[in-house]
Amino acid sequence: MADLETRELRYFVAVAEELHFGRAADRLGIAQPPLSRAIRQLEHRLGVQLLDRDRRGAALTDAGRVLLREARTALDAVAAAERRTRRAGDPKRPLVLVTKAGASHELLRRLLDALAAPVEVLLCEVGEQARRLRDGQADVALMHRPFDDLAGFDTADLCVEGQVAIVPAEHPLASREQLTMADVRDVPDLPIARWPRLDGSYPDGPGPEVRTQSQLAQLVALGRTLLVIPASSRAWQWPEHVAVPVVDAPDVTTVIAWPRSSRSQEVASLVRSAVTVLDGLC
Repeated sequence: MADLETRELRYFVAVAEELHFGRAADRLGIAQPPLSRAIRQLEHRLGVQLLDRDRRGAALTDAGRVLLREARTALDAVAAAERRTRRAGDPKRPLVLVTKAGASHELLRRLLDALAAPVEVLLCEVGEQARRLRDGQADVALMHRPFDDLAGFDTADLCVEGQVAIVPAEHPLASREQLTMADVRDVPDLPIARWPRLDGSYPDGPGPEVRTQSQLAQLVALGRTLLVIPASSRAWQWPEHVAVPVVDAPDVTTVIAWPRSSRSQEVASLVRSAVTVLDGLC
């Protein structure tokens, strides 16, 4: 069997993420018939059915879910190879550190103040750091265990902290000195917001589906949801928000992460500096 081509993988990922051939074709900038043929040919070559099709769209089979995961990894690796090769040819380029916007603000400020070499900061939404590291857009990342996807990365622990509930300032919970996880899970008028899983689907529950922190901040201010986050991440909270400690929430460890395959001396130096400068901050 011939090797899979990156074009085929891009086509399949678009269909698998859109679950609709028409939308996937629009996203790829091609006509729908050749896209449908390409997926049929891919299924024939692999000898498995990747998608169940009907008039409303498509759904992934078990084999399709496996290929989606593996195809994303393969495409990220190809993109990373190109980006890292280009950047390696520029000795003056700064390292790129990715972190989610609003998270670990004081930790990040201290780290940047202490570094001698310039570092470019790339701010992203929740859960995006892993993808930015894997596809070569970033060299290192600030991430949070146990929430973020650390598979395939080396890490060094920087800080361990508790969590707080961000609630609307006018809600009765805002007057409490502390809360438990049972308290925040059992609020009929204020369900916990739901973030997408790694595959893009949302967990079941009554809370609103959110993708960005700006969406989340406004929904909290409007009294429509609450969330539980690491204490240091509340730097982005609005005046309409109140942070209340959640005493039995699991501790969160902030780590600095980098690709396991990295042999960069600059990355190693940045990691050593981060561990030294930020020791005991939390």
